[in-house]
Amino acid sequence: MTQKPLDAFGGGFGPRSLAFRVIAFSTIWAVLALIVISTVISTLYRQTSERGFTSLLSAHLFNLIGSIGVNDQGVLNGAPDLGDLRFSIPQSGWYWSVEPVSDGVKGNLRSTSMTASIPPPPSAQVPFNLDFRRIYEAIGPAGETVEVVESEFELDQQNRVARFRVMGNRSELEEEIEGFNRRLFSYLALFGLGMIAINAVAILLGLRPLGRVREALAQVREGTAKRLDGSFPSEIEPLANETNALIENNRRIVERSRTQVGNLAHSLKTPLAVMLNEGRALGGAKGRLIEDQAAGMQAQVEHYLQRARVAAQRDSVVYRTPVPPLLERMRRVMEKLQPQTRLVLSPVPNTLIFAGEREDLEEIVGNLLENAMKWARGKVIISASAAPAVEGKHRLRIVIEDDGPGIPEEKAREALERGKRLDETKPGTGLGLAIVADLVKEYGGSLRLEKSALGGLRAVVELTSAE
Repeated sequence: MTQKPLDAFGGGFGPRSLAFRVIAFSTIWAVLALIVISTVISTLYRQTSERGFTSLLSAHLFNLIGSIGVNDQGVLNGAPDLGDLRFSIPQSGWYWSVEPVSDGVKGNLRSTSMTASIPPPPSAQVPFNLDFRRIYEAIGPAGETVEVVESEFELDQQNRVARFRVMGNRSELEEEIEGFNRRLFSYLALFGLGMIAINAVAILLGLRPLGRVREALAQVREGTAKRLDGSFPSEIEPLANETNALIENNRRIVERSRTQVGNLAHSLKTPLAVMLNEGRALGGAKGRLIEDQAAGMQAQVEHYLQRARVAAQRDSVVYRTPVPPLLERMRRVMEKLQPQTRLVLSPVPNTLIFAGEREDLEEIVGNLLENAMKWARGKVIISASAAPAVEGKHRLRIVIEDDGPGIPEEKAREALERGKRLDETKPGTGLGLAIVADLVKEYGGSLRLEKSALGGLRAVVELTSAE
């Protein structure tokens, strides 16, 4: 028996599948966890990068303040070296400037990278903090976003004040942060996919014993095994043991019913035979009455014994009968019995399996074939195929039709009555179709008598089939 990997638990891999639910839940949890982790890491990295960026600008600002002075004429002078070549590359986004604030200070100093002035915002808009500094963002000469660290410092004892500003390229910082986020999300996505795949494999491997239980049950249903054999995990072993106990109990019930049926048949066989012999020996009207009544009792006993046997095993899980070989065997037998009638067996799918005992299917098909060949003028056709499911149960359809005179529609129900014969010129007891109807009913199937395209009777039987 071959199965798809994800169909090893029965019912397919869908929303009702246990494996699907566990994998879906773990996947959703993993995705949510990775989203939270990536958000936390990205936020921490941004905060750390921004603090480091601001600290670097503050260090450059202190270096700049220590490198600039004013002469006796109040002119700003100095040659600051901040140790970064970006301050010498035009429009690099890294700038510094020193500008007079109080009277008596002249001149403007700026880095060679700063090709145009960057006006500061009003103090009312961005006030100084307790360290006499303020930090804000501005637009640089090249249209880039720069972060500015600004401080006003007294240059000498004459209280002459200048504004010192150091500017760093904020766009570079954002690009660096975005690059880190892209790498972070890529690595976490790969990690998440790997984790989900490993988790799915672990879950599927963990649920494989359920697939083995299903396969073992299928073998029991097909009749190839009588119990669930194999080694199962400790969590599943009690289920397997209880199932084996249920199968064994079902088998005991069937055997006990068969034994009781046999005992009853044996106990009634001799008294009925004696009554039949006595009726024949007595002769006359009374003898025929006794013989007819005894024969009727014998037929009724056989009928109800048959029904008891079918009812005892109807819901059994071990009887399965392949249809194609049974029909082929019956075709050969009937052709030998009535070689003058042509019996045609249409191709039958090899997958058709009757969910019942072989003898019962032989009884059904045999009676219908016997009836068809008795009335046929020269041809009988038998076919079998899958039928639409009823109440979730698979069905098979067997059709037997002949080219005989057929049965009028209003007489079809009458033909199924026990002992009823529509034509007394033909030999028979009138029990064949009634036995078929009873057997089909016991198996929860249906029997229809219709007009055949050949001109005669078309008998359609639908029964439960096994997968």
